[in-house]
Amino acid sequence: MTPEVPQLPFRLPPPKAGRVDLLVVAGEHSGDEHAARAVAELRLKKPGIEICALGGPNLAAAGAQLLHDLTATSVVGFIEVLKSYSFFKTLFNETLRWIAEYRPRAVCLVDYPGLNLRLAAALRERGLSVKGGGEIKLLYYISPQIWAWKAKRRFTMARDLDALAVIFPFEVECYQDTALPVEFVGHPFLAPDYAAPVAHDPTGPVLLLPGSRKQAVARILPGLLGGLANFDPTAPAVVLYPSETIRDVIMATSPPPNIQLVPTGRVVNARAVLTSSGTMSLHCALAGIPGAIAYRTNPITYLLARWWVKLDYIGIANLLLKEPMYPEYIQSAATANALAAELHDCVQDSQRMTRTREQQQRLRRLLDQPARGTVADWLAGWLV
Repeated sequence: MTPEVPQLPFRLPPPKAGRVDLLVVAGEHSGDEHAARAVAELRLKKPGIEICALGGPNLAAAGAQLLHDLTATSVVGFIEVLKSYSFFKTLFNETLRWIAEYRPRAVCLVDYPGLNLRLAAALRERGLSVKGGGEIKLLYYISPQIWAWKAKRRFTMARDLDALAVIFPFEVECYQDTALPVEFVGHPFLAPDYAAPVAHDPTGPVLLLPGSRKQAVARILPGLLGGLANFDPTAPAVVLYPSETIRDVIMATSPPPNIQLVPTGRVVNARAVLTSSGTMSLHCALAGIPGAIAYRTNPITYLLARWWVKLDYIGIANLLLKEPMYPEYIQSAATANALAAELHDCVQDSQRMTRTREQQQRLRRLLDQPARGTVADWLAGWLV
């Protein structure tokens, strides 16, 4: 199942205030969520600031003028991007036109390097950004995982960007051989006011997390449902969904009656989890929920990734810990029997549960280091 990418309007709308202090570009649900918290805090620190966004509903709720819901059209993988090439080319060119016409004081690019690093390079090449001789400051929040793959991107980032805010304390050192100013602003999942969306409860349901992109959910969810059915076809389970679009994709798989669909924003207690490799897997790891990762993508995309990417793991917690907190089942390895066996160990093996708690504590210590300020403080410093 490959849902069609909606067509972009002919023109992005102009800024309602007639001027723009900050344009935020966040292409995924997680980036939309993190950027929204920063925007809400920034608006308190700098009343009257005018912020526009290519993002999602969280940024709109935080007070940014949403020019286009980019989270509804995000895709991942070479083949998936190729299928939507004309749409993303139109979006890219229209974004450049909008920036050139309305000249925001700064652009904050949030994660999503496939689009955002290209946008930064294009703004430099067109002479719009500071690094290109223009006046628009280019800021980047949430670094690409250069410590895991494509490390040389740090040099093009230093060429194109004015500053970078990172969420892992060790990432500052990754850029020490460049002139790019890098600041650790704390991990958003460990912020004092952050409400985790999941918690561990040995008596709770099984949590199924197929992801936040339509193509990924359509490929991954049937395998998760098969694993649950082989574990216990009557076991209560919860599937979290970030938008009505994703809920429609989930419903198209005809989930059985023991599956409850819950929108993100409500805390879910779970005894075990089967998850894709995205942001929610880190939430689960920090909550100490035992589980496993299952991932499926287009076969050609997978072969290309095997060629280009040399990683021991795809799960963020596994990468950070350098060991499999969540065993990974990729492509054909993600069988119903394998995932069912993982669920059985998660709820029956006391050693597995003890190991998960130890890994949870190590992970939190790794991320819970003091920062000089929040990402909103960092943004405010560049908008003086």
